[in-house]
Amino acid sequence: MRDDALEPADLNDRDMVVVDVGGGTGFTTLGIVQHVDAKNVTILDQSPHQLAKAKQKEPLKECNIIEGDAEDLPFPTDYADKYVSAGSIEYWPDPQRGIKEAYRVLKQGGKACLIGPVYPTFWLSRFFADVWMLFPKEEEYIEWFEKAGFKDVQLKRIGPKWYRGVRRHGLIMGCSVTGVKPASGDSPLQLGPKAEDVSKPVNPFVFLLRFMLGATAAAYYVLVPIYMWLKDQFVPEGQPI
Repeated sequence: MRDDALEPADLNDRDMVVVDVGGGTGFTTLGIVQHVDAKNVTILDQSPHQLAKAKQKEPLKECNIIEGDAEDLPFPTDYADKYVSAGSIEYWPDPQRGIKEAYRVLKQGGKACLIGPVYPTFWLSRFFADVWMLFPKEEEYIEWFEKAGFKDVQLKRIGPKWYRGVRRHGLIMGCSVTGVKPASGDSPLQLGPKAEDVSKPVNPFVFLLRFMLGATAAAYYVLVPIYMWLKDQFVPEGQPI
């Protein structure tokens, strides 16, 4: 799925400058450096523990690996040829702000490629999605990109090889969304200051409840794909599972 998701990013020049935002352990970056020289790639993430794992991977030794916030990127305006972010938007407090930052750091004509999950269709899957993390709708991805100023916004649906095109059980499929920056400079979208308050104390009972629901949701989203994979082994080709 990684290669399929990165295909719309047009990583076709080994000398291009690429930022991998929310790169974590470098799983997506391993796909990027197959097409771009590692010395031209920056991995950014808020977790030093995740980045420590990325630093241990031999193909990523020459990458620039830094801590940072997807909604407040430490790059100058008009900096990168490509912006990639995979499996990160689910954790952003304000996705529109993060996509606005993607626009800012790209050069004119640069392309952003954001890979993330899609909001499920089945009621139980929607419930677990809502208590776990952010699962945007496809139209929300497109709206965020267009509001930030991107042109030629495209959405490509992605899924595992056993996916047969029918979203039964509300199985979450992903998407790869791309947009091109039409002009140099900052995004035309104006936003106020960040409203996130990390100093506010956490209610321990609410935290425990959310932790339990989140753990249950995580288990659910592991078991459902296993169930679908098993069905794929037995249901004849050409029939939906």
